[in-house]
Amino acid sequence: MRVVVVGGGFAGVACAKRLAGESGVRVELIDRNGFHQFQPLLYQVATAELTSEDIRFDLSHLFRDSHNVTVTRAEVTAVDPQARTVTLDDGRTLEADYLVLAAGAQPSFFHTPGAQEHSFPLYSVEDARNVRGRILTILEDVKQRPELVDQGALNFVIVGGGPTGVETAGALGELIHDVLPHAYRGVPFDHAQVILVDAGPALLAAFSDQAGVYAAKQLRKRGVQLRQNTTVKQVDPDQVTLSTGEVIMTRLVVWGGGEKAAEVATTGGLPTGRGGRVSVAADLTVPGFPHVYALGDVANIPSGDESALPQLGSVAQQSGRWAADNILAQIRGSAPHPFHYRDKGIMAMIGRKAAIAEVGAHRHEIHGDFAFAAWLGVHMQLLDSIGAQLKAYVAWAQEFYLRPDHRSAELLEPSRIDSPRIDWDQKG
Repeated sequence: MRVVVVGGGFAGVACAKRLAGESGVRVELIDRNGFHQFQPLLYQVATAELTSEDIRFDLSHLFRDSHNVTVTRAEVTAVDPQARTVTLDDGRTLEADYLVLAAGAQPSFFHTPGAQEHSFPLYSVEDARNVRGRILTILEDVKQRPELVDQGALNFVIVGGGPTGVETAGALGELIHDVLPHAYRGVPFDHAQVILVDAGPALLAAFSDQAGVYAAKQLRKRGVQLRQNTTVKQVDPDQVTLSTGEVIMTRLVVWGGGEKAAEVATTGGLPTGRGGRVSVAADLTVPGFPHVYALGDVANIPSGDESALPQLGSVAQQSGRWAADNILAQIRGSAPHPFHYRDKGIMAMIGRKAAIAEVGAHRHEIHGDFAFAAWLGVHMQLLDSIGAQLKAYVAWAQEFYLRPDHRSAELLEPSRIDSPRIDWDQKG
């Protein structure tokens, strides 16, 4: 039996690992990058706490001992669920007995004028490198031309009050106020502004109201300004316009305002729902296609009274394993079983010594050291599922939590700049 898995994220890797070594099963794992990227820590690459190599894991290396798993670096451009085939960007067509779609998500700009062209999303390793490169480019320019501060050079805008936006804003606030002044002497960081814009009345909407209040307090403590109940109306090369009429001069807008399913979800006439994600049955199969599965961020996975489970790494990982078990059951002539998600809670790292977690079936809320321990434990489990080195991760986490200025100087060197030079005379 041939199983084709599209996507090397948490869901795709978990599915392939569960099928690895199974007699009579051949797995082809297709990913456009050829590596797994540990998305929960992208913001730490963007803010120079980690290198991209720290959170990127080569898929061929991960499956080097799995003789029935083949890794193909390619992009899937079309899916035919009826024929159970996928078309690759090199023109090849692959057939499968079982097709697993786990291609993940992409940013959603909600048709905001200029957002796609001029803002910086944060959904991939490349995105994170671009954000960090942009920050360093701006600092190098300001170091040479201090007058650029009057053009908004040290204004940094983050869009979105979910975990991505909150974590990025907190990390950037600490970077600007605690770390960079030691590395870029002479740059007037007292004029720097980190501004978080969110459409809702409370941050971290998926959490409790108290969690939102806690996050707001911790962000303000780190010098982050909040613009709540506010949307972005337009993004230009040198400024962002808000729904309140406020215009903020800036050359860095980090977009964490929403996501939608990867483009592959729109091909082949697959049924889709919220966020353009594929609608699946309780057993993770696509209705009408019992040998086609959709998992993780590319799917709307039902759960009890909830319309869909949240887009979390733990949901993706568990759905990947479950789909593999269902495939094996089908191969053996049994019916697939409805997916049961083991809720590990939700959590966010707002900054050093400022984590928040809601754990357990009744969402018990914890802050500070205990929340950090919960955050660390869940991330360790996710890393372990892809074969990462836990010892190195724990050592990094301890350094991160205890020291505000732990960042390696090499991450802040001009040689690390990945962004093209900025034309400061360009007008929107």
